[in-house]
Amino acid sequence: MASSFLFHLLLVVAVIRLAGSATVYTDVILGNFSASSVNYLEKGGVFLESISATFSAVLSSAAPQSPFVFSVVHSPTSTVVWSANPTSPAPYTSQLSLSAAGLSISFNNGSVLWSTPRLPGPVVALRLLDSGNLLLLDAANNSMWQSFEHPTDTLLSSQRLPNGASLSTPAGDYRLLVTDSDAVLLWSAAGDQQFWRLSSDPRSVTDFSAPVAYMAGNDSGLYLFSAEDKAVIELVLPPTKLRVMRLYLDGHFRILGYSGNNSVLAQSLVAPVGYCDLPLSCDELEVCITQTQGANCNCPKSFAAASGGGCTPADGSALVPPSSCVTNGSQEISYRSLGSGTGYFANKFANPATSGGVFSSCRSLCDESCSCLGFFYQNSSKSCLLIKKQLGSLVSTSDDGVFDAGIGYIKVLVSPQPPPDSGGSSSSSSALLPIFLPSIAVFLLILVLLFFGSQWWRRRHSSKRRSRSRATSTSKPTAMKEIYLGRNPAWPTLANDPNSALDGSDSDSDSDDIFIPGLPTRFLYADLVTATDNFSTKIGSGGFGEVFKGVLPDNTEVAVKRISAGVGGSVRIKREFCTEIAVIGSIHHINLVRLRGFCAENRRRLLVYEYMNRGSLDRSLFGGPGAPVLEWGERMEIAIGAARGLSYLHSGCDRTIVHCDVKPENILLHDGGSVKISDFGLAKLLTPEQSGLFTTMRGTRGYLAPEWLTNTPISERTDVYSYGMVLLEIIRGRKNRGGGEVSSSGSSGSGGDFGYFPMVALDMHERGSYTELADPRLEGRVTAEEVGRAVKVALCCLHEEPQLRPTMATVAAMLNGTIEVARPRPDALGFLRLYGRGFVDYGGGIAPSEVAGGSGTGTNSSSSLFSYSYMTSQEVSGPR
Repeated sequence: MASSFLFHLLLVVAVIRLAGSATVYTDVILGNFSASSVNYLEKGGVFLESISATFSAVLSSAAPQSPFVFSVVHSPTSTVVWSANPTSPAPYTSQLSLSAAGLSISFNNGSVLWSTPRLPGPVVALRLLDSGNLLLLDAANNSMWQSFEHPTDTLLSSQRLPNGASLSTPAGDYRLLVTDSDAVLLWSAAGDQQFWRLSSDPRSVTDFSAPVAYMAGNDSGLYLFSAEDKAVIELVLPPTKLRVMRLYLDGHFRILGYSGNNSVLAQSLVAPVGYCDLPLSCDELEVCITQTQGANCNCPKSFAAASGGGCTPADGSALVPPSSCVTNGSQEISYRSLGSGTGYFANKFANPATSGGVFSSCRSLCDESCSCLGFFYQNSSKSCLLIKKQLGSLVSTSDDGVFDAGIGYIKVLVSPQPPPDSGGSSSSSSALLPIFLPSIAVFLLILVLLFFGSQWWRRRHSSKRRSRSRATSTSKPTAMKEIYLGRNPAWPTLANDPNSALDGSDSDSDSDDIFIPGLPTRFLYADLVTATDNFSTKIGSGGFGEVFKGVLPDNTEVAVKRISAGVGGSVRIKREFCTEIAVIGSIHHINLVRLRGFCAENRRRLLVYEYMNRGSLDRSLFGGPGAPVLEWGERMEIAIGAARGLSYLHSGCDRTIVHCDVKPENILLHDGGSVKISDFGLAKLLTPEQSGLFTTMRGTRGYLAPEWLTNTPISERTDVYSYGMVLLEIIRGRKNRGGGEVSSSGSSGSGGDFGYFPMVALDMHERGSYTELADPRLEGRVTAEEVGRAVKVALCCLHEEPQLRPTMATVAAMLNGTIEVARPRPDALGFLRLYGRGFVDYGGGIAPSEVAGGSGTGTNSSSSLFSYSYMTSQEVSGPR
């Protein structure tokens, strides 16, 4: 007993002496080196510091004789930023060694717990930089290995995460992966199920379309860069001295900032934002319901709380174990419905297993898969989404008006009923059989008679209706077909609905259901009539229809656009309409109005958008006398926000979306400075193989690009031209077509306003005079440099050749000063003078042909454009 006590006393004395003699190195360790956690006990485990002591290399342990982890730590905040053995702590008697072969952690018996990989040459030094990067160097000071190339769960400001690499939680449950086009969060336990992506985060901005080479953060935000170091996607954050980006154990990706003033990291961003968007926000089969603070977890209908936590089917059936096939004949597979209003956390990012199939085929897919634990079937798109390997969070969809969550079904095991006893109960059943058998036979006979009677009545009624339909068709030139989208019956015809004037044939045997994957929520027409109080509050109108304010049952304010009946009702047009809505309904960007859903039946077309309480830009910009004046800073914020929204439509989606009708009326404002592009529900979609297309002319006179009228394909650069016209109106605070006198040089008379403003802006730009172009209501509260920047950007957007116009991402970057403003090309803007002079001279009686210098029947493109340039703003749609 005494000898044992003496041994431990000597061990403690030896440890204290070793700890007291340990040296903490600065910047670099040369030659061979070895240490254990007991050597640096008094130093807090620190054996190497960067030159400014910002980072330190540590053998961290919880107690003197407890296992240790080899880590790199941010010293001011004690934050671990890299670890060698986080899941396998080394016993305190183990040694960390630096040798010519690299770094290694070895047990007492010499076996290796962890080591750097085989290196191409001998190592002579270990160095820790002030960036937090730990390096192994050779004799020529070349890096042989570095911790930045082997990240764990954390990324630092100057660190790159290349395409294909990922951050991972210690247990490997979650990963942040950089792909060719995005950065995504994956739940590895469920087979890399995606539950967040950077491009879909409303705080991010897609600058242009290019393959992603790497992800990095800096003092201004988080970025995905191309191989040419150009930002593909950016998420701007408040500036900070050091950026720490970490993947947490619960699946959250958090970005923290260190200002250098204290010992705390301040959180700048958390993703995903919603608690219910995490894979395991609640226990198994509980429904996560978002609250003002946090979330609640409840069992769905037909499920009850389980004794061990979570929920279980209320009828006593058991859940199918993950990744197991049922081969025991004593059990059979069945499914329990989750009911409406319950979705799955991953469905918004998951690709359907099939689309266009029936419910039974979706169930069969799950039956045949041993790893399938359930499925969701979306009736509007006939999409089948499988839940595999592990059940994640169920979510309440009652507050989500965008996606059709479908109905979920959970796979269970059901034990068959035991066979009846062979005793007295069998004999009593046999005695009752003669009594019940005649009654059953009579009941079945009645059912058969009712069935055949109903068939006869339906055939007779159908024959009469066809006769009436033929009689009606003699007085009508054509018959109109009704197409049913999804499962809803024929929509009600209201007397005061201008789109309800249909012929007598309400259905047609040739009408096929149109099923498009990804369709957003489809509203009943009657529900929209109720929401808008029978379309009583009109808040806008245009060439494609009228817009009404409405309130949904959850008290969410919406804007309901009722599209004119003339848009068309053929099967092809309806399919095209639904395909575009499916694409547009999946778009989420901070500068794009959110499409909450749609309505399509017969010739009715309605789009349901989020409501913007300040209305459109034209109301604030062109307000009458006494109206508040938009200050220059707010004007530029609006211009930049609109540019970013268009940039996302052009390059941030799987398919390029051309808005086709960019104008102040389609730029909406909301309290708090929110700016959103609206009315892209009838935009045109370009496939990746298309650089342009020919389509029905659409848009508003005064904003139409030249290619609309010169038999040239339209592309995303068509929107750039329209945006340039809008930017000039933002600068001047009035429409580009004015009523003042204009001299032949394009300058305004002293007593009136400018005439055709784009021509005047071009002339003033060539003179280098910009101050007079600003809205006079600003009364000098803007500099010539600020106005000049905006004017140059606008003129670049107006180049006659589409290829010469900048992308919208470049426009946004030029306006906010990120890149230098390009110089407009006067030779590509001469047509503006033709437009401007035509605008004035036409009012004095000179014919357009005289202004163009020809008869008006020639092929000069500028002449063909003339009549559309100066006329009153009016939406147009027609063939070209």
